[in-house]
Amino acid sequence: MTPTRAALADGSGGFTIGTIAVGQPGPGEVLVEIRAAGLCHTDHASLRWNRPLVMGHEGAGVVRSVGAGVGTVRPGDRVVLNWAIPCGHCFQCLRGDEVLCETSRPAHVMERSAGHAHADGTQWKGRPIDRSFNLGTLCGLALVRHEAVTPLPEGIPWSSACIVGCGVMTGFGSVVNVARVAKGGSVVVIGCGGVGLNVIQAARLCGAGRIVAVDLHDAGLDRARQFGATETVLARRDDTGLELAAAEVRARLGGRGADYAFEATAVPALAFAPLAMVRDGGMALQLSGINDPVTVDMPRFMWNKHYITPLYGGCRPARDFPRIFAHYLAGELRLDELVTRTYELGELGMAFEDLLGGRIAKGVVVF
Repeated sequence: MTPTRAALADGSGGFTIGTIAVGQPGPGEVLVEIRAAGLCHTDHASLRWNRPLVMGHEGAGVVRSVGAGVGTVRPGDRVVLNWAIPCGHCFQCLRGDEVLCETSRPAHVMERSAGHAHADGTQWKGRPIDRSFNLGTLCGLALVRHEAVTPLPEGIPWSSACIVGCGVMTGFGSVVNVARVAKGGSVVVIGCGGVGLNVIQAARLCGAGRIVAVDLHDAGLDRARQFGATETVLARRDDTGLELAAAEVRARLGGRGADYAFEATAVPALAFAPLAMVRDGGMALQLSGINDPVTVDMPRFMWNKHYITPLYGGCRPARDFPRIFAHYLAGELRLDELVTRTYELGELGMAFEDLLGGRIAKGVVVF
């Protein structure tokens, strides 16, 4: 077992920086030396997942060793991690919905799943400890299934690569794979953090005609314009359901609303807000993975509106990650500019304060 520093959630709302022990990879497993790990609201939510965890689910690094049967990567390879770990043979994987894998159950973060590396491969204080989303990237070493790693081309900085593993993929994939935004279509994005900005730039890549960004912060709207928003709406803090913002959006778009509206705020009260911003027959997408009980007036769904909560942008790592990397290397997709600030592992508390305060788009812990 090799000791390494890690951020450890206690399951009751707190965390500590401590030392864990990580074993060598077993069959089908890969040991990755983490170089950078991205942060998002889900990492903060993981503090209350009812059990101790190695935190983090966005990461990039170098393969240190591989277990038997792994032929996709070898020691020394640059890789980026993903938490949609497909088994390749269940009902959902065979029909192309790898993100819904019934074996690894990637979204069932409250329980241990088959996507984990062997049970005793990561230990804290002499006992096995789970890794968040089967990854646990906020530590020096991550022991993962080989399906969780995708080769990373040269020329992409670690801090830019790691965020592809969730925030970039969620925004980009929700536009390209799920909504399939049509050329010339109109798009509204509610929330201009890491996910929202990737919705904006993916919509730009799809050739959307108008892209309207909605946010509470001028800084967020400034970033939205840099990433491709054609116009912005500054929401009022007392407009808790964004009714006033929705009225302004509809007025700007001919009174009928947008073809597509994406929620990316992580605010439960706004889960159904995009329904008020799309036209009849339009598509409203809630990207924040909100689990809290919320209510909605059913007339919001009229008429023929589509409402969907896509998981991880419909991610198929072997298809989507190379496509994102190619866009970046061609200068068509911004990753470097998404990273507002980098932190050391010991500054995780400060990073969460910046994240929750809306002061950063994406924060990254570098090792």
